Amino acid sequence: MVDWLDRRLRRLRVAVRLLAAALIIAIAGCAPPPDLEAKTGRELQSRVLAVTTAAATGDPATGLRTLDELVEHLTRAAANGDVSFKRHQSIMKAVEAVRASLRAAAAAEAAASKAAAEKAAAATAAAEKATAAKESEAAAEGSDQNLATNQPTVTLAPQPAQTPQSAKEAPARGSDKGKGKKDG
Repeated sequence: MVDWLDRRLRRLRVAVRLLAAALIIAIAGCAPPPDLEAKTGRELQSRVLAVTTAAATGDPATGLRTLDELVEHLTRAAANGDVSFKRHQSIMKAVEAVRASLRAAAAAEAAASKAAAEKAAAATAAAEKATAAKESEAAAEGSDQNLATNQPTVTLAPQPAQTPQSAKEAPARGSDKGKGKKDG
């Protein structure tokens, strides 16, 4: 997915450069001087170069800001009479085409960043899960070992064998019965 977005971003950059070149041509066209004052044309061309540079370096946000500055300058120049209405309209068409390409490049860049962030988050989550599984496994092994080592050792000693009592040692059974002795 990231490769696809990368290729798309490169294509958008090329498109932006081509559109910026068209904008330069629109500004520097072969019209007679009253269509566009030479000084204003040079100033607009330098701003277009800044837009093109920003697009070429993969910074569509800066390109959009610079393009807005170009439009402001163009509008002031048109208000002062340095740019004819017809030339202003042709330049604005080229500006809008470049703006659309820069917005598309910014969206593609944002999508690529989001995809990369999601991929990194998934890799981090997988690593954490693997680490937790290893820790759990190690804890289980450790508790098995603790059970084996911490069990008290119980040894049963054999009880002495009982020998039958001799008649002398054994009290006579029933010898005290009924003799009238009271316990007391």
